[in-house]
Amino acid sequence: MGIARSVLALLAATWVFVGCADNSAPAEAALAKVEAALAETRADAEKYAKEELANVDESMKMLKNNMAHKDYRAVMMNSPAVTTAIANLKTKASEAKAEAEANLAAAQAEWTDLTASVPPMVDALQKRVDTLGKSKKYPKGMDQTAFDAAKSNFEQLKSSWTEASGNFADGKAAEALRKARTAKARAQAMVEQLGAKVG
Repeated sequence: MGIARSVLALLAATWVFVGCADNSAPAEAALAKVEAALAETRADAEKYAKEELANVDESMKMLKNNMAHKDYRAVMMNSPAVTTAIANLKTKASEAKAEAEANLAAAQAEWTDLTASVPPMVDALQKRVDTLGKSKKYPKGMDQTAFDAAKSNFEQLKSSWTEASGNFADGKAAEALRKARTAKARAQAMVEQLGAKVG
């Protein structure tokens, strides 16, 4: 009787071992597939969908923990949900990337227009300021004090344009455009104020 029980216990243990071994392969394959899908979209997700990526990473951590504890059933059950989350993450990142690229293209177009219009005004203003400074013959309604103020504003204008150019070169398009728009408005006002000839 004791021998029979021992044999049955051995058979049961063998069945459990084989069953676990049989379940491990599909679970490992499922986990590998999920990991590959996440790796494929991680680069874009890190730039354009950080919050969603953090949630998916947490789910992946749970899956790996299940695998580490040989809970293959949990791996198989939860893999589809994580796969869906990764698909949503990929969509989110792709949409955000497309929007960012569109915004960058628009910024580049506006920057091109600004670089075509502001530097010629700055050059014209520089010549006009130099001429007025030497001749002391100021435009109607302007005295020495007003001219000195205009010169100070012009120096600020040049500084703003230099900063804007540096910002754009560093990839800070929004900040660059904000400063460049302000510089252009100032330049246009000063061209009229000082009677500078552009072009």
